[in-house]
Amino acid sequence: RDWESGLEERCNRAFSHSCLPAAMNYIQIGKLEQLNQYPDFNNYLIFVLTKLKSEDEPTRSLSGLILKNNVKAHFQNFPNGVTDFIKSECLNNIGDSSPLIRATVGILITTIASKGELQNWPDLLPKLCSLLDSEDYNTCEGAFGALQKICEDSAEILDSDVLDRPLNIMIPKFLQFFKHSSPKIRSHAVACVNQFIISRTQALMLHIDSFIENLFALAGDEEPEVRKNVCRALVMLLEVRMDRLLPHMHNIVEYMLQRTQDQDENVALEACEFWLTLAEQPICKDVLVRHLPKLIPVLVNGMKYSDIDIILLKGDVEEDETIPDSEQDIRPRFHRSRTVAQQHDEDGIEEEDDDDDEIDDDDTISDWNLRKCSAAALDVLANVYRDELLPHILPLLKELLFHHEWVVKESGILVLGAIAEGCMQGMIPYLPELIPHLIQCLSDKKALVRSITCWTLSRYAHWVVSQPPDTYLKPLMTELLKRILDSNKRVQEAACSAFATLEEEACTELVPYLAYILDTLVFAFSKYQHKNLLILYDAIGTLADSVGHHLNKPEYIQMLMPPLIQKWNMLKDEDKDLFPLLECLSSVATALQSGFLPYCEPVYQRCVNLVQKTLAQAMLNNAHPDQYEAPDKDFMIVALDLLSGLAEGLGGNIEQLVARSNILTLMYQCMQDKMPEVRQSSFALLGDLTKACFPHVKPCIADFMPILGTNLNPEFISVCNNATWAIGEISIQMGIEMKPYIPMVLHQLVEIINRPNTPKTLLENTAITIGRLGYVCPQEVAPMLQQFIRPWCTSLRNIRDNEEKDSAFRGICTMISVNPSGVIQDFIFFCDAVASWINPKDDLRDMFCKILHGFKNQVGDENWRRFSDQFPLPLKERLAAFYGV
Repeated sequence: RDWESGLEERCNRAFSHSCLPAAMNYIQIGKLEQLNQYPDFNNYLIFVLTKLKSEDEPTRSLSGLILKNNVKAHFQNFPNGVTDFIKSECLNNIGDSSPLIRATVGILITTIASKGELQNWPDLLPKLCSLLDSEDYNTCEGAFGALQKICEDSAEILDSDVLDRPLNIMIPKFLQFFKHSSPKIRSHAVACVNQFIISRTQALMLHIDSFIENLFALAGDEEPEVRKNVCRALVMLLEVRMDRLLPHMHNIVEYMLQRTQDQDENVALEACEFWLTLAEQPICKDVLVRHLPKLIPVLVNGMKYSDIDIILLKGDVEEDETIPDSEQDIRPRFHRSRTVAQQHDEDGIEEEDDDDDEIDDDDTISDWNLRKCSAAALDVLANVYRDELLPHILPLLKELLFHHEWVVKESGILVLGAIAEGCMQGMIPYLPELIPHLIQCLSDKKALVRSITCWTLSRYAHWVVSQPPDTYLKPLMTELLKRILDSNKRVQEAACSAFATLEEEACTELVPYLAYILDTLVFAFSKYQHKNLLILYDAIGTLADSVGHHLNKPEYIQMLMPPLIQKWNMLKDEDKDLFPLLECLSSVATALQSGFLPYCEPVYQRCVNLVQKTLAQAMLNNAHPDQYEAPDKDFMIVALDLLSGLAEGLGGNIEQLVARSNILTLMYQCMQDKMPEVRQSSFALLGDLTKACFPHVKPCIADFMPILGTNLNPEFISVCNNATWAIGEISIQMGIEMKPYIPMVLHQLVEIINRPNTPKTLLENTAITIGRLGYVCPQEVAPMLQQFIRPWCTSLRNIRDNEEKDSAFRGICTMISVNPSGVIQDFIFFCDAVASWINPKDDLRDMFCKILHGFKNQVGDENWRRFSDQFPLPLKERLAAFYGV
């Protein structure tokens, strides 16, 4: 029906007496579904937005935003007439005289386009592009606003054959507007083209020189938004078309130096990104070296808090420990599921991505600002230039670190922390003087100085720990512990994080001070507000990881466990604060071992309940998604990981708890969960329970093994890693009974060990598991020896001597005795792997001897001499000394 006629009259009637805002409220309060039953309803909304000029602009805009939400949710159900009316009204009103209405119409157009409608609205792009040439400024600006949003939302499809590559026309068109008299239009034009840089869109690459030329012409634009977009373009071009920028590099660097000091902070921030991006390019060192004398002071200057930062950070509030945290200050925490890894000779422990170390001293302010970007840029440049940077930095540091203005001094301490990683070697001569000065700054009267000092000291913790403990470690620890009890929450947080870093570096060096450390950490429990409590759990967990069984003393357990259990009892099962607390308890249980026994039953039971509850809720949600919401599976993952910690810490003592619970049934379900992290944690727990109480696991092996086999998929690295490790643990317990399960897993394991670019942790666990399978079932595994012996040997040469390595090597020796020809081609790799042992058990050493001498006798002295002449000298000497070959 022709509902457009009379619509105005009906609209006016419906919304007479200015009741539209009330009607809109009514609409917002969940009546939308009912109103959507009326086909006319969306016509009313577009009519109010575009035609009902008697209403105020915010109300008209609100009508458009409600329509936008309807388009998002129900567009495919709109009758054709309604869809066509909305589309034509949008295009007719893109040039409304009100900027708010223009923007709303633009959002509506983009939302329709992003519903896959670009194909069904063929005249949209040509029409918008032709409107750019309109004499009327509002029309041109409105069309550009809509195009910019479309370019942002639908960049990919604009460069596809589906639409006949409209960008071939659009990009040259946009470039014409770089010189437009209106700053707003110039800004839109650059922003539109910028969407296509990173994807190296062909239509843009064809015009790249013209684009760069036009950008240079805009370099001095008086409009901050234009300068910001020019900087953003140059930063992206640095990544994708360095070749085109190189001839102009000197001028670009000079320009970016100016812009990094722009009056407008948004422009300065965008320009500052340039140094971060350039530092990742191989040419950085040569390109920047002559500019360092200018650049370094600019970056250092950018690291000062601005006045607005200090207001936002409440930098004048020194004591706030009694003010409760507001919930939005607390970042969501994500639990990192347990990954089983081997320990290494050279560095003691498998390296993990350390995410605590970034420049993160002011996270409540907008996440990224000029100060952080400048500090990050200095950090990466320090890693590029190493000690060559120091001549530019040290004179500045001298001035800053002892400055009477706290803001300047604070920025100097941040500079010192930012260069710690890259310039460590060159800084060593200055540290005996600087570290005591920093320790003194920990008691500065300004909280922001105290907090940044905590962070900077943590960056030098490695050096501090390498010195005699009384010189720096003890005074640093004493002062940091005082700061953990600071009256300012930001300082508490920084001190807690810094102390966790110190714990990781110092490990057992802290054992003599444990009573004093625990005293402070436990006192902090009663003092901390919500946010810092979560960081305190982390510091306690890290302490347990670092000192291990040294924590297992009655007096320490008596101090530490009551406050942890008190928090544990206070928290409800739905409370996300359980995550960090469970992680902390997992570390504590592993460290305390039998000392955790008095506390284990309620902790164990609650973890089992959390897993059961989550699984039950997931089943309800699967069956009736409209009635039951999906559970947060993190609760289950963290609970599984704590159960792993208990199994590892309590060993055989966990047997009775397992016997009295349905954990194996629950684990069977978790091992088949859709979410990889759930499977990852359940396989870690399976391995730990296999070690701790195998008689309970054994009856389930026939059900578990096929699932483990299907999870040997290296696309999910951590799932695959933990499944592999669990198979190895099971095989050691099963012995010869493992035989029927070998076909389910062996081929995948051999494939994984031969894959290029497989992460080190997965390679090591795969090698150990193959070795263990060969140990218990040599006849089944040995025929494949030749297919894996070389990567097997190279994977295991760097891991520490331990039980897992021992059983794996026994397996390889047994397989070699079954299939000696399988090792002949790669025998040099076997020799190298044998030489990696520091101290093998006597019977294993005999196995090595037998194989080496057997090979030597087989080939004869002359051939052995020629063969062993290929060995690197250390390998030759080692084999001669240890095995007499």
